[in-house]
Amino acid sequence: MAISISVVLLLLVLAVIFLRSGGLKISHAIVCGLLGFFLAGTSMAPTIHEGITATANVVSGLRP
Repeated sequence: MAISISVVLLLLVLAVIFLRSGGLKISHAIVCGLLGFFLAGTSMAPTIHEGITATANVVSGLRP
């Protein structure tokens, strides 16, 4: 649960930065948000969640 909240916060921050810099239009942000909601309802959602979790585990295991 903490990983998905972190990813959502990261994506929200990136979207705000892109919106403010003019690189992302409001219509693009709405389409991306709708895509996320529709994708979460598909059978691919568990696979995507597992992939993000595995990537987060790999990144958290890296030592500089």
